[in-house]
This record gives sequence, C-alpha cells and structure tokens, in this order.
Amino acid sequence: MALKSCGYGILGMGMFAPEQVVTNADIEKIVDTTDEWIVTRSGIRERRKIAADEATSDMGLRAARNAMADAGVEAEELDLIIFCTFSPDYGCPSTACVIQDQLGIGGKCGAFDLNAACSGWAYGMSTAMAFLKSGMYKKILVIGADAVTRYLDERDRSTYVLFGDGAGAAVLGETGEDRGFVGQFLIADGTMGQELIIYDSGTRKKTEAQEAKSPYPIYMNGKEVFRFATKALGESLQGALDDAGQGLKMEDIDLLVPHQANMRIIDSAAKRMNIDPEKIYMNIDRYGNTSAASVPIALTEAIERGRLKQGDTLGLVAFGGGLTAAASIWIW
Repeated sequence: MALKSCGYGILGMGMFAPEQVVTNADIEKIVDTTDEWIVTRSGIRERRKIAADEATSDMGLRAARNAMADAGVEAEELDLIIFCTFSPDYGCPSTACVIQDQLGIGGKCGAFDLNAACSGWAYGMSTAMAFLKSGMYKKILVIGADAVTRYLDERDRSTYVLFGDGAGAAVLGETGEDRGFVGQFLIADGTMGQELIIYDSGTRKKTEAQEAKSPYPIYMNGKEVFRFATKALGESLQGALDDAGQGLKMEDIDLLVPHQANMRIIDSAAKRMNIDPEKIYMNIDRYGNTSAASVPIALTEAIERGRLKQGDTLGLVAFGGGLTAAASIWIW
C-alpha cells in the first residue's frame, strides 16, 4: 500500500540505559519473591538502575545526543525540546531547560516538560508533530526519560520488581511524503487516576485513607491497570489507524512497538488486536518498565536490529498513569 505522510517524521533515534544491571537474582536477596514468580507474571528478567549521583537529565542528555548524532542534527538547529517524564530533576526549572543548558543552547529555543506517565513520550511525539505541521517549528527534540527506581520501596513486591530506569529520544523534522507521520490517537481517563499514583511528589499530601491503602511511595492497582491497558492499547491503535485513513488496517502494520510494561498485557492486547506476535518488538525482559523511556528505547533497539525497512508501516502504542493511552502510525 502506497501511503503518504504529512511530510514530517523521525530523523534520528537514540537511547541510554544506566550501567547497573539489577537481575531477578539480585531482587530475590531484597524482596520476598523468586525469579520464576517475576518472569511468569511480567516477563522481566533484569532492569537498569540509575547511579546515586545521577539524575533523570543525565540519562536524557545521553539519549538526546545519540538521537542528534543519528539524525545528523546539531543542537543549534533545534527549535524546541520536549522532555517527557514524571521524575524530573526539580519541580523548577523544567528538565527540558536543564537539557537545553547542557546542550549549550540556552535562550535559543523553546523547552518544556510533559507528564503523561508511561504514555509521556507518545504524547510528546504527537505534540511535536502538531508544532511541525503548523509550520511553527522545523526541528524538535523529544526525550522520554524516567528514574522510576527512585520511588520504589523494597517492602512493596508488587511494584519493586517491575520498574527500571532509562531514556530514549527522537529528533523530528521534515522527511517528505514518502516517510514520516501518518496518524495519531490520544486518550485519558482521569476517573481512574487513583489506580496508579505516586504520592508525595506534588503539593497534595497523602490522606489517611490513602496511607491505609498503600504506605509506599507508589500505589498501583494491578488488576484495574491490566484491564484498562489490554483494552486501551487496541482502541488507541485503532484510533490512530482511523486518523491515518488511506484504508489502513491493523494487518497493514509491519512492526508494532508497544510500551514495555508487562509481557502478559502485551500478549493479551495482541490477541485482542489480532496482530501476529512476530510483528511486535519486545525487550521488557532486559529493561523492565522504564515508563516514558520504554517506547523510544524499544524503537531504537528495533532499528539497530534491522526490524524496520524503508516503507514499512510502524505502530507505536503506550498506556500509563492518568490513566492515559496514546498511539501513532508512521511510514519508515
């Protein structure tokens, strides 16, 4: 099928994962769990952990520089930086401004943070495309990075085993109609916000009822999140296909890169969508859930491993706290 894009798309991708590898065997020494329990319920075998003297921006900067090198774009060419995270360096300034300073382009482009939790980078990519399609900007850097391990509590087995740290980034710009962005879909259900929440990271303090429900920094209602995710992934992807038009159907997707949250969620959603598992890229076994970094890390790896060829139809889809979900379709 000869698809046409809007004329803008991905110019380059990059990722960064911290050096420290935390295996399930390591976690067995800390938490009352087993490798078998973790693998069976999540598909995770190891994850990365940020160093004590590092911050989210340190990971994001490495990923950004790798993406810029891949795109052949210099920092001075950037018109906007969007940093997608729920674990910023500070409440103020934004981590995007920190990155701008580290790139040596302070005062030369716009910069802001975006928080849609694990859907963050997917939301950021759609936001960037709106700016590009409007003609307001020509080159945009979109970073997804989270240091989730900073919020984990070893007493909470349900969350401690799932998350890791990392960063991924993309440079977006003009590509021509033969490749690039085709369609998108964004959704949120704030009525389910309390099902996945990080306490005491903002101005609203934890109530006694919330403390009774979860004495830990992160609370996640696994059953409700699972139910939302398996449905939202398919509905979001279909929404992006509908937005793309041109007769695109689910079976036309050549590669699907989903948020790497849980292998069982991905498998269940794939069955609902009737997508061949061979078309789905997964690396959750090596990184765990890296939140906003999840999709760009997986996409960067998929590209490096030759999983995409020119003209392929690429689907990106994610879900996260909020609760949120997002999907987009691209011609590679």
